Amino acid sequence: MEAYVVFKDIAIILVAAKIFGILARKLKAPQVVGEIVAGLIIGPCILGWVNQTDFLTKMAEIGVVIIMFSAGLETDLRELVKTGPMALLIACAGVLVPLVGGTLLYMAFYGVSPWMSEEFYKAVFMGTIMTATSVSITVQTLRELGYLKSRVGTTIISAAIIDDIIGIMVLTFVIGMKTPDVNALNVVLNTVAFVIFALVGGFIIYKVFKAFDVRYEHTRRVAIVGLAFCFAMSYIAERYFGIADITGAYVAGIILCNLQDSQYIARKMDINSYMMFGPVFFASIGLKTNISSFDVSILLFAIAFVVVALIAKIIGCGFISKICKFNLNDSLKIGVGMMIRGEVALIVAQKGLSVGLLEPVYFTAVILLIIVSSICAPLILKYLYSIDKNASCKNLEA
Repeated sequence: MEAYVVFKDIAIILVAAKIFGILARKLKAPQVVGEIVAGLIIGPCILGWVNQTDFLTKMAEIGVVIIMFSAGLETDLRELVKTGPMALLIACAGVLVPLVGGTLLYMAFYGVSPWMSEEFYKAVFMGTIMTATSVSITVQTLRELGYLKSRVGTTIISAAIIDDIIGIMVLTFVIGMKTPDVNALNVVLNTVAFVIFALVGGFIIYKVFKAFDVRYEHTRRVAIVGLAFCFAMSYIAERYFGIADITGAYVAGIILCNLQDSQYIARKMDINSYMMFGPVFFASIGLKTNISSFDVSILLFAIAFVVVALIAKIIGCGFISKICKFNLNDSLKIGVGMMIRGEVALIVAQKGLSVGLLEPVYFTAVILLIIVSSICAPLILKYLYSIDKNASCKNLEA
């Protein structure tokens, strides 16, 4: 392929992703869904204007690393610590129940697989996709409803952040276990070693960055060095610890999230992500999605996948919330607030595709889950909060 062809591909991807992203937003769906649909339409399945190439694959990988770095930068550690123990319990349940539910669902459709077999890992990976919670969509929903700073809102956000951290760790563990010549003990030791490295090295790096930030406050060089650190952590995580590169990027963001210029760095990252790498990443998912083998059985699986994923979050997070002394309505709010899926679910699915744990045809189920959860959750939350308002009005009248 001639080198200049990539410019044509990128031009088509950027324009198509923007058009369909705007259409998705107008239909009250996440913009990323539109970008994925754009990739599906311009890809080999329908129009055939753009084909997945090694160059686009590498650009997509850069895109996902930047997205995860930005997510880490936007983490509020103080809020995380404040609601830590309660949010941790809710997040653990929000990971465990969907993980088990997704695994059992896959086995119910395709049979129980032998322990540690290829099909067993594929089943577990289906559950791993279900563990993700979209922090960005949840935040926007609570902000629009006016309850972002409430006790329930704070708990949801903190639990969602911890949920994603645990989910990424589960992803790393599953991928590590699937890799030949890697056993469970090595995966655990590598994970522990990386955590220690991140804590010790992260503290030192944070102090260095803090001094650098004071000297060169609000300058582009801070953002450039921050991006370099993100790529370095991604490389170190994958190369020396066998940890997913997106985990390294996310940790890099968390290390720098308390810097004075953390939001400035995040804004600079958003420019890169919004203009180029983000659309290429999400469109590349559409380019890789294979609907040629989509049939009734896959459709039924996709519907079941959505139902189990939504119910599992409500049951897991809602039940633990009730144990933590939230009333029934607030427990339901937390469960519903945690059931929204977004970018992290796509990132996990993309990683599974790259290592052979997910067939392209199942991307349809993931996309359907994002659309349904993003539309249903805000409506249900609005209804649950309206019950509180009605109850308050009745008490005042009484």
